[in-house]
Amino acid sequence: MNAEALKEAIRQELPHFLRTDPDFRAYILELTRREYAGREETQDRFYEILAELRRDREEQTQKWQEQNRKWDEHQAEQREEFAKLYEQLNHDREEQARKWDANQEELRQLHQASEEHRAEQARKWDANQEELRQLHQEIMAQTLKHDRGIGALGSRWGLQSEKAFRDALATILEKSFNIQVLNVNEYDDRGEVFGRPDQVELDVIVHNGSLIICELKSSIDKAGMYIFERKARFYEKRHQRTANRLMVISPMIDARARKVAEQLGIETYGDSILVESL
Repeated sequence: MNAEALKEAIRQELPHFLRTDPDFRAYILELTRREYAGREETQDRFYEILAELRRDREEQTQKWQEQNRKWDEHQAEQREEFAKLYEQLNHDREEQARKWDANQEELRQLHQASEEHRAEQARKWDANQEELRQLHQEIMAQTLKHDRGIGALGSRWGLQSEKAFRDALATILEKSFNIQVLNVNEYDDRGEVFGRPDQVELDVIVHNGSLIICELKSSIDKAGMYIFERKARFYEKRHQRTANRLMVISPMIDARARKVAEQLGIETYGDSILVESL
């Protein structure tokens, strides 16, 4: 029997011998004792493992407790930070509310100032209107005064009437430019020109689609220039048409009237033959 056959036979029969033959079992145990620990050694090792496990558990418990302590400290820090943040948020909210109230108060003051400004502008407007009314009254008074003076001067020079002088100027214009000067006489029922309802007379030239409004007088002063401008605007408003030129022809134009004409865009001529081409 070779070695391999012997090993196989022992492998098959060994369990039976160990169960049935105590002496053989003791022999085998004694023979293999060096290959494994005995009971006492095993127990000692078991207790050592238990001790190691106990130490490990205590260490884990300490670590867990330390972790819990750190967690509690972290939670306390978080709560403190949240408390500070909440306090800051409340402070910011109160600050925003204060700024809002301040802005609202500033807006209220601005609104009040704006109302006061509008009231002041209204007062200035009323004052200007009163000043214009007084100026209009002065102009009307000056107009009446100069009308009387012109009438007296015309009588002294032997002129029949202002109409005769106007007709003479119109005739020169018509012959010089081959046009027709129309005398328009309309009733101002709202008193826009003279401050009361009255007849408004002026001269109109319509040439090549252009509208020219003229004032043909023997003399004109500052008040008369203002009146002519109002008469022209009255005509434009009444007929819904804007004049291309405003023109005053008079041999006697007061120096102050010329300044008014320049400001109002009114052309002035001392004689009909001096009028620029139409």
